[in-house]
Amino acid sequence: MTRFYDARGNIYGVVSPTVLRSKGIDLPENAALAAQTRARWTTSAIASECSWGSMPRPNGAKAHRCDGLLVGPFQATPPFDLLIINTDGSLAERSGNGLTIFAQALTDQGLMAEACELRVHHDQPDAISPVITRVEPAVRERVAGFWLELGSPEFGPVAVCAKSIDQAFLGATEMSHIRALAALNPEWANSQFVRVGNPHCVTLVEQVSALPDNAQMQQPALFKPLQAIAFAPPMGEGRPCLAGVNLQWAARQPGNRIIARVFERGEGPTASSGTSATAVACAGWRAGWVEDGEVAVVMPGGVAPVRLRTQDERLLGVSLFGAASLQV
Repeated sequence: MTRFYDARGNIYGVVSPTVLRSKGIDLPENAALAAQTRARWTTSAIASECSWGSMPRPNGAKAHRCDGLLVGPFQATPPFDLLIINTDGSLAERSGNGLTIFAQALTDQGLMAEACELRVHHDQPDAISPVITRVEPAVRERVAGFWLELGSPEFGPVAVCAKSIDQAFLGATEMSHIRALAALNPEWANSQFVRVGNPHCVTLVEQVSALPDNAQMQQPALFKPLQAIAFAPPMGEGRPCLAGVNLQWAARQPGNRIIARVFERGEGPTASSGTSATAVACAGWRAGWVEDGEVAVVMPGGVAPVRLRTQDERLLGVSLFGAASLQV
């Protein structure tokens, strides 16, 4: 049975490989092979587990009842292998909220009681598989959840395999100019590419009013051009990144705080995204907006605490705190 969890407004279904196979879905026994052969089974899995089915679809709701599907674990003891499926059937290399949800599901099943590694298998050509995340149970401000260690971020077009990008400067910080974004809004002229296991494009804006609204991004007039940028072919154009890229917009606030909006590759506008929050915090740090330590990234679905670790003006590592609850 698929169980649905909520983490900061991001909803994922969690299902075991055994359950999918029992429904006739052609899922291999091995997570690496499952990723390599995803074209033959992920669409069926999404249709089976993420559709509204006989449930009434709320007004204004997305086409699917969740933001994606977490398939795993493929073993009974750590480290645990899993796959993250976007609702378009593609695989993600990493999802902060998704891994938070998966860690909570493992805890609920009695499989995880201490820190361990989660290994996400995927088929993206520009990143190593699996992408490994160390997850540690923790309590922050009386909330039980998990710290996810996401490693050292990489910056710039090369980090995300972006092509045909104009370079510019925002103060002393080298930025990228994505023409397709600037054509939609002149205030979206300065972007920072960040890889935190998966690829991101963070557009820095001067005013909160320049952030796109999630409801607005759902409308075809904005959804279609953003999809062309963010989604890989055939759903998008894969420009500037052939494998697609997650889009964020960020506005600076006092007190190590940033307000953000997210348009996810393979999904579209979303209430929150864990790796997007870390990318926003990293881009903000590089632009001089925030200091090291804890950064609050505010999204429609909630606030994501992000921890930046620096040394000698270098960003050595980034971690994300998250908590998830079972939907009943």
